[in-house]
Amino acid sequence: MKHLHHVIVIGTSAGGMPALCQLVAQLPAELPASVFIVQHLAPDSSGQYLIERLASHTSLRCHLAEDGQHIGKGHLYLAPPDRHLLVKDGHVMVTKGPRENHYRPAADALFRSAAAAYGPLAIGVVLTGMLHDGTAGLELIKRAGGIALVQDPHEAEYSSMPSSALANVPIDYSVPISEMGALLQQLCETRPEEKHLVPDDILLEAAIAERVVGKTPEVQQLGRQVPLTCPECGGTLWEMVHGKVLRYRCHTGHAYTADSLLRDSQESLEETLWVALRMMEERKNLLTSMAIRGEGQWSVQQEERVDELKQHINRLREFLLNGRTTKNPIGKVDAESSQAG
Repeated sequence: MKHLHHVIVIGTSAGGMPALCQLVAQLPAELPASVFIVQHLAPDSSGQYLIERLASHTSLRCHLAEDGQHIGKGHLYLAPPDRHLLVKDGHVMVTKGPRENHYRPAADALFRSAAAAYGPLAIGVVLTGMLHDGTAGLELIKRAGGIALVQDPHEAEYSSMPSSALANVPIDYSVPISEMGALLQQLCETRPEEKHLVPDDILLEAAIAERVVGKTPEVQQLGRQVPLTCPECGGTLWEMVHGKVLRYRCHTGHAYTADSLLRDSQESLEETLWVALRMMEERKNLLTSMAIRGEGQWSVQQEERVDELKQHINRLREFLLNGRTTKNPIGKVDAESSQAG
């Protein structure tokens, strides 16, 4: 192993800054490791404010990451807003690559790069946050011989991210924030007992994220093409065949866990149903106007169509607002299928 020290890569989202401040306060200036942090941020956030806040709680030398920076022990690097933070060959990479699970920066992108570049010297940490970012990245770190930690979900302000990791990855440690600093110091002082070769698929996927490669033949080496399209760019998706966490990516570089992709499809379906509701409302209004102006049998037919359409509209609105309906709103959509979706 050409690297001489560990890297600690941390991913967090909602509730992350208080947890990060509590964690980094436990890490000494002489920590024999480098620390890299992805905190989900809005694109217009002030990264400088956040790094100053972290610096006020720790003796580590804190930086808002810049492309090409040398990686040093006892240094902390925070991903800038709207940029991925990667590590490679002893230096930092900051890129505006494709979003992963709709995030940029994404913990999965950072974790994957650490797995590829540092193998068993990579320590991945998932803290409080919503949804699933970090789960796939922790699995890659484990497959590369590294160590996976999560914050105890019972004490996390938002438990989704650590709970997702625990449910899908063989986590080495699940501990409260108050115990994590001492544990990380202990792990950084322990050298891997044996060499561990990083799997080729991790190296290739990391290279794609670094924009070294990214054409269709390279992606085909990672998975099998499936009849699904990328929510971000509309391109074809490949289902990853390595590891246990079900993942998808397009040749452009957008990547998703199955849970993230399912959530995206649910949101798209809901948006489509709201559009359908609007169109049905407009059709009802038009039929009402036609019925008012009509006479005799024509008017009666239009009124019957309006009454029927009102029933469909009411059932669809109930389904959208409550997630279920006691009667079939349109076609075969019923209460059971609404719960499944």
